[in-house]
Amino acid sequence: MGFDTVDPTRRARQMEGVDFGKTAADYATYRAGFPGSFFDELEHHGVPIPGVHAVDLGTGTGTVARELAIRGASAVVGIDPAVAITQEARKLDEVVGVDVKYLNTTAEKTGLLARSVDLVIAAQCWWWFKGASAAKEARRILAPGGYFVVASLDWLPLPDSVPAASEELIRKANPDWTLYGGMGRHPRWRDEVREAGFVGTKTLEYEVSLTYTAEAWRGRVRASAGIGATLTPSAVKEFDDAHALLLAERFPDQPLQVPHRIYAVITQAPMDQAP
Repeated sequence: MGFDTVDPTRRARQMEGVDFGKTAADYATYRAGFPGSFFDELEHHGVPIPGVHAVDLGTGTGTVARELAIRGASAVVGIDPAVAITQEARKLDEVVGVDVKYLNTTAEKTGLLARSVDLVIAAQCWWWFKGASAAKEARRILAPGGYFVVASLDWLPLPDSVPAASEELIRKANPDWTLYGGMGRHPRWRDEVREAGFVGTKTLEYEVSLTYTAEAWRGRVRASAGIGATLTPSAVKEFDDAHALLLAERFPDQPLQVPHRIYAVITQAPMDQAP
């Protein structure tokens, strides 16, 4: 979770070995995504959802794209290079009866028409992109005045918390994992969107406590970059067994209350936007 505290060269090197397609089933089952309060806050801060044409970069299993569709977006496109992940997204869309179009391409080169969308969101994924290129692409596809949101939902490894204990175990299972210890704030995002020419930049942040059963939290951690998206199946099982024991011994009370921080940068394409 400490993406912004890691040296960029080390971060880039570690990301090369990450494949969320390896953990698609756990990802679809246990990574529930942003709570409804996040979308309420976006609308409170002036970001329109009903009736807009929206793009969800790094969509994963479509949790953000699906919620935008549920809340009345007229058309939603989810962008993700991992075919296995978007296959899971389509299954979840069928359950709730929404229609999202998924494209297996990258945030830096969506293939969408210039000035063709009203809202672009990149949620819990910006660190996987080449920030300058992705921001420039978001500006290219946004209509003048369109909104761009970069957001995160990070667990907080506070002292004696469930995330702190889990992170300690992840580091033992995967000594090369460096994305730990973050507090869920990413101020450099503001600079990246400003450099791409966006205007009216503001941020929102707040803490939430998300509820998990022990099984669900184990699944959530398995579906993380440090475990399921990186390690071999046997190493994942070994970690998961140790994680189950840790939770039973140190956090026996159910359900688990897991602290998180939501952080978002909200900005707009200029009204005199040039392609």
